[in-house]
Amino acid sequence: MPLLTEPKTATVEEIVGQLTEAVHEHRLQPGAKLREDEVCEIFGVSRTIVRQALRSMEFEGLLTIEKNRGAFVSKPTLKEAREVFQARALIEPSTARAAADRANAEDIVLLEHHIEQEHAALDRGEAGLSLKLSGDFHLEIARMADQQTIEQFLRQLVSRSSLVIALYWRRRNALCESNAHHALVDALRKGDGDNAEELMKGHLLDIFSQLDLRERQEATTSLKDALRR
Repeated sequence: MPLLTEPKTATVEEIVGQLTEAVHEHRLQPGAKLREDEVCEIFGVSRTIVRQALRSMEFEGLLTIEKNRGAFVSKPTLKEAREVFQARALIEPSTARAAADRANAEDIVLLEHHIEQEHAALDRGEAGLSLKLSGDFHLEIARMADQQTIEQFLRQLVSRSSLVIALYWRRRNALCESNAHHALVDALRKGDGDNAEELMKGHLLDIFSQLDLRERQEATTSLKDALRR
């Protein structure tokens, strides 16, 4: 007689991965509440596992956990929104310059693939996914620069940027209208650090200029709907 096995339940990493993806793709909006019992039901895990996952996301800046109220998707203030992009403007131009000195053919192919995926997502009407892929593009440039400490810090900034854009983006359909990423890849391919640095400065300024930094209310989405792909 075969042994009966317990049904597979989600790990902390899998829960964090799916919830993080939903936040980055704007299926879970800033301010949305994540109820522990609902997360337990969806993933088939205990409250202990859920709490570990939520604390991990809080550490990454994606959630805010309030005593006696629960966990909420972080909602950056106007001040935080400005600070996030000021920090990126200080870090990423020099990172792009360093990446231009180290980029190889394989790196360039990977970045071009990212751009293709970004535009394909937009063509399907998946602006949130396109934004996530755009953030991954910037992280790949930091990886190419071989600056691990900066890459780790930038990962948090990109996560915060996703929340900022979910709240304050002025023209959601303009996400990838510019050729900024194409121009960056071309500079990296040529090893042109000066141009890569200037292009990154302009690109980040352009993103920031598309923010409408006024308070607003966002429509709510259920957790089950947000995790449905």
